[in-house]
Amino acid sequence: MTRRFAVPVFVTFVGVALFAQRTTLPAECPPGETEIRPRVCRAPDRPAPSIVDYRPRSTLVATTHLVPRAKFPAIDFHGHPQGRLGSPGTLAGLVSALDDLNVRVMVSADNASADRLQRAVSVVAGSPQKDRVRMLAGIAFRDVGPGWADRAVRQLEADVRAGAVGVGEISKELGLDIRKVDGTRLRIDDPELDPVWNACARLHLPVFIHTADPQEFFEPIDNHNERWLELSLFSDRRYPADRFPRFQELMAERDNLFKRHPNTAFVAAHMAWYANDLAKLGRLLDALPNVYTEVGAVLYDIGRQPRAAHDFFIKYQDRILFGKDSFQPEEYPYYWRVFETTDEYFDYYRPYHAFWKLYGIGLPDDVLKKVYYQNALKLTPGLPHDGWPR
Repeated sequence: MTRRFAVPVFVTFVGVALFAQRTTLPAECPPGETEIRPRVCRAPDRPAPSIVDYRPRSTLVATTHLVPRAKFPAIDFHGHPQGRLGSPGTLAGLVSALDDLNVRVMVSADNASADRLQRAVSVVAGSPQKDRVRMLAGIAFRDVGPGWADRAVRQLEADVRAGAVGVGEISKELGLDIRKVDGTRLRIDDPELDPVWNACARLHLPVFIHTADPQEFFEPIDNHNERWLELSLFSDRRYPADRFPRFQELMAERDNLFKRHPNTAFVAAHMAWYANDLAKLGRLLDALPNVYTEVGAVLYDIGRQPRAAHDFFIKYQDRILFGKDSFQPEEYPYYWRVFETTDEYFDYYRPYHAFWKLYGIGLPDDVLKKVYYQNALKLTPGLPHDGWPR
């Protein structure tokens, strides 16, 4: 079925003026139809495949540069070793996988504290791989109320003595659904948390913080939501308005936290969830020199805007850290390829994250070194600082 939506048009053809009948132009075609010409909609003549089953094969023939190993040794500032720090054997397996990728140091961002952190530090320190993993300390934000801050700071100081080199990953639950003793939502910028952030500044600990999730996770799951498939596969990634604060509210709380603690270094995980709006992320970094960011799990946004991303990485080369998030060794080479090549139109590693293709942003070597390891070393005194390329 083809539908024509006419608008006022004057067409001259062989000296004859034709007038098309005035109607209202719709914003888009009706469900089940697509635009085949301007203002002309048509339905397919066969059943359409679902978004899950439609997997077109690209016919584009383009230059391919696979990059199995990073050009320079990297620090994964957003590591989740997933139980691999429990014994010398599992640690050796982790390090072997990191060697294959040219990741020299993984920073474990598993929010570990007290006995759990001490056990992991002990395994690492007693192994031949003692300079390959470092730990961030966790903060327990449950039951914030009288006396909480003193206990939290004491535990943080103990974790630093045990070997923690920073704090994090502060999870997205802070702001979303953690409650205080009085039952109210714990805001990200709650003043009762200030002693902890002040202690981080005093102890020279970077704070690695994950706030909220992509903005589309807070929006209606409809045909206009580009994360429809992911949200339909993972129900726990949906944040309806009747149960959770809005994305903009959480961002405002987080950014207010950054402003109120200028002496504390913060690393906003996942490019602060502004990788889809690099101008906004740039304004954040311009306004707050104590804020850094990292690239974990947002490669789909970096790689779909190669020129803008290239320029952003050049401008903010001193503020961006490499991080991967979920430890899947086969996924790291996609990052190397985006950062190191100018390849065009290649797959992203998780199609439910993004149905579009990636492009390389071709960073120069001096920027790659900063993103891969130099910025993390500058920010984190407790990382191994010897033996890196100049």
